[in-house]
Amino acid sequence: MSTETRDVVALARGWIGTPYRHQCSTRQAGTDCLGLIRGIWRELHGREPTAVPGYSADWGEPQREERLWRAAADHLRPAPDGRVLPGDVLLFRMRDGAVAKHLGIAAELRGMPTVIHAYSGHGVTETPLTNPWARRIVARFRFPDEVK
Repeated sequence: MSTETRDVVALARGWIGTPYRHQCSTRQAGTDCLGLIRGIWRELHGREPTAVPGYSADWGEPQREERLWRAAADHLRPAPDGRVLPGDVLLFRMRDGAVAKHLGIAAELRGMPTVIHAYSGHGVTETPLTNPWARRIVARFRFPDEVK
């Protein structure tokens, strides 16, 4: 079954309410935005594609390295050009000139676009994908159909 037909959004919604915990990826116990993607990956594929090294809250910033973007490009498929679709993995740049370092899952609620993501002080939540969020999207990906 392709990951387009799997319900990535339903998996992501299963994480809603999980508290924010830096570097964690355990549903209902704690996760950060990367941990949310890692957890969904495990639910889809049974294991992670690679070990994730420890990282600080500012990882990649001092060196100006797009580490998260590079890792996403290495393990996920690029989403086709066009509009954001439910199930897309979204990569955000939170400030102009900063490295991209926030992830979420595109979803839809009552016909309106949303994003399911984990962030400090909020845990995993589903929020409207408003213009302030949408303009921060720098890349979109999809989970692969299968892993080697």
